[in-house]
Order: sequence, then structure tokens, then C-alpha cells
Amino acid sequence: MIDVLNLALPYFGLIFLGFACGRYKSIPDRGLAWMDFFIVYLSLPALFFRILAKTPFEQLNNARFIVATTLGTFLVLLLSFGLAYVARRKLAEASIAALAGAYGNIGYMGPGLALATVGAQAAAPVALIFCFETLLFFSLLPLMMALARPTYRGAARVIFDVARKILLHPFVVATALGVASAAFHIEPPVAVDRLLQFLQNASAPCALFTLGVTVALRPFTRVPWEVPFLVLIKLVVHPAVALVMLTVLGSFDPNWVAAAVLMAALPPALNVFVLGRQYEVWVEPASGSVLLGTLVSVATLTTVMWLVQHGALSPAVLR
Repeated sequence: MIDVLNLALPYFGLIFLGFACGRYKSIPDRGLAWMDFFIVYLSLPALFFRILAKTPFEQLNNARFIVATTLGTFLVLLLSFGLAYVARRKLAEASIAALAGAYGNIGYMGPGLALATVGAQAAAPVALIFCFETLLFFSLLPLMMALARPTYRGAARVIFDVARKILLHPFVVATALGVASAAFHIEPPVAVDRLLQFLQNASAPCALFTLGVTVALRPFTRVPWEVPFLVLIKLVVHPAVALVMLTVLGSFDPNWVAAAVLMAALPPALNVFVLGRQYEVWVEPASGSVLLGTLVSVATLTTVMWLVQHGALSPAVLR
């Protein structure tokens, strides 16, 4: 257990350092703009590119794993949407609220935590989960918002925006380039590879610290009753569903199962708040869900990490 705590606490420590600094130092949140740009457009794409480029291509061609993990997340998204719609009775608010129960922090926390917990074997499953869950969320949400607000945008504009967000998202572009590099055995020059390594090494510290600061600067008022239930779905139900799907739909490498369950156990992503603010709906509850989920995940995510370290999540053990 000490080993797991030693592994988890630095990650949560960076978040809480950021949170403390955000509370202590009165700096406008626009000061985070360049840090956000660095993380989203340079550091994390470098991480995904290097992970995939160094992963044998045959490991990335795993359709059953993609179906199992993405379908599991979709089922959790449906459950979260049903709960949110009962609470809100408004399609737009329920669409954003549903993300709090299904959209984990797979960009900021996921890669570093999975690689540190599972090892290099987690590289391929983490990248596949990130890529296809990003496609899932960025495809469904604009569609739901268009249905909720028929005059918000025309159908053609919605289709164009969805396609553009998917194809040009820096994480997806980096993933595609990494897969191509692995498929055709393309190696960048040494100097370029070292630059990418510098960017990769900066991804986790910068992303986690920024997450803490951003949460600290968000308003945290009265939490609607559905938020704790959505957080519970995200932190407990989602990893359980991921484990069941991977057990039922095939026989997978235990390291891939462990990485997938760990990714499913991550707290709600900061993007839940970002998307709420973009569409101007469910903004303050979204902020509350990110903060509450991050706090509670200190216990739940550490427990999942302990189970991973002790091999308790292997499908062979569960059968």
C-alpha cells in the first residue's frame, strides 16, 4: 500500500499544489491561457506521438478492445444522461451533466498515471482509449446540443463543426501521426526526438498543476443533488462497467485490462466545465463536479491503483 501511495500522492500533490496556489494567489484565469495552449497543442500531443510511435503496430490493431472500452463508456454515458435528464428535464443541461459521469480526465491525468502504475505495456491501450473516447464525446455532444437548440446552428454547420473538431483536434492528429510512424517504422531525427521527449516529460506536471489552479478559480456554490450521483457513477460504476465489458467481450492482456479500468476510474475531466462554459449551460454544477470528483478520487482511484498493483483486476481472477 505504501508503494501505491508513493505512486499516487505526487499526482494528487501536484493538483492540490495548483489548487492551493490558485486560492492563495489572486491571478486572473486568463493567465492560464498560454499554459493551456502549451499542454493541449504541444506537450500532450508529444506524449501521445512518442507513446504510439514506439508501440508495435500490431498492438494497435485491436478492434475488440476498442469496441469493449468505447461501448462501456457509451453505456455509462447513457446512464448518466438518464439521471441528469430526470434531474433537469432539459436536453441541453442533461447533455453537459452526462459528461460528468462518463468523461474522465483521460488527457491530463490518464497517460502519466497509467504508465507509472501499469508500466510501458499501458501505452497502446491508453492511446486507443483516448483516441476513441475523444471521438465519442466530440461527436455526440455537438449533435445533442443541436437537437436541444434547433436554431443554435444549422445541420450542415453542426456536421462541419463535428468533423473539424475530430479531425483537427491536436490529440487526434498526434495519435494519427504516431500510428503512421509505428506502421511505417518512421523514426524522427535524434534532435527532434529529444525535443519531443522534453515536451512529453513536461506534460504530466504542467497538466496536473494547471488542473488544480483552474479548479481553484472556478465558482463552487451549492451543489445540485445529481452531482454526487454523477461523480459516483464516474468513479465507481464506470470502472466496474469497463471491467465487465473486457471480461465478457474477449480475452485481453491483463495489463490492457488494468490500464482500461484505471482510465475509467479517473475523475471527471476539466473539459466538462470547459464545454459547459462554451455552451453556456450547467456551468457552476460542472465546476462542482470536477472539484468534488477530484477530491473523492483520492480514495477511489488509489484503491483501483492498489488493485492493479496486486493483480486483482485480471479477468482470469474474476472468472
